[in-house]
Amino acid sequence: MDEKNTATQAFIGLGANLGDPEAQVRRALLALAGLRGTRLVAASSLYRSAPVGYTAQPDFVNAVAEIETRLGAQALLGELLATEARFGRVRTLPNAPRTLDLDLLLYGDRVIAEPGLIVPHPRMHERAFVLAPLAEIAPDIAIPGKGRAGALLAACAGQKVEKIG
Repeated sequence: MDEKNTATQAFIGLGANLGDPEAQVRRALLALAGLRGTRLVAASSLYRSAPVGYTAQPDFVNAVAEIETRLGAQALLGELLATEARFGRVRTLPNAPRTLDLDLLLYGDRVIAEPGLIVPHPRMHERAFVLAPLAEIAPDIAIPGKGRAGALLAACAGQKVEKIG
């Protein structure tokens, strides 16, 4: 289903570490607000974090956006991937540097496991760079099967995440 009659609350993780990452993330928030059938409800502050996995790259700038969308989960994912491409995203190796990364973190309270789409995002509950901005705009949000964002963030206390604006 492409568009629905009712809107679904969804959360999108944003990240960038190439070019001007702060500007890229701010522009991406505007792009999310412009998606068809979608309204930007809230955007977190920007956060700086060290790369995970492949660490020989610049720090990331991250944020989380809350949206209400009439797009189905797969259609929303398609829009996110198209937005990444417009921002110059090239997929090489996993965790590589990028001009923009948009992750569908949560789609309502649904648990989705389809080819190319897993919601909640499979590692979001163990990553402070996702949980800090998420807890800022939705402190009581529950990640299905994992718990509340604030409590999960406390368990990631050893990961350095710095609010930058």
